[in-house]
Amino acid sequence: MKAEINIRDAALAQDYRLRLIFDDGREQTVDFLPFLARSHHPDIRAFLDKQRFGQFRVEHGDLVWGDYDLCFPIMDLYDNCILHVPEQDSAA
Repeated sequence: MKAEINIRDAALAQDYRLRLIFDDGREQTVDFLPFLARSHHPDIRAFLDKQRFGQFRVEHGDLVWGDYDLCFPIMDLYDNCILHVPEQDSAA
């Protein structure tokens, strides 16, 4: 694996799914709906508007919306793991 990974191309696959192509040839279809729907922040939930969600671009190897209003770590996209849920405390 290269020391640095960049996104070469991104295309809308369906609904809130984007098909990402990385510069090492790897392809991922990432579903952003669980992340967006789970968020309580109004600036993030605003991207549930499909028109707004569809206004993404690849800039300098990153996937971004607006003026970096929404962006994700490259490795999270590469691993197709953008929803990080903290572990629940369990009673012992």
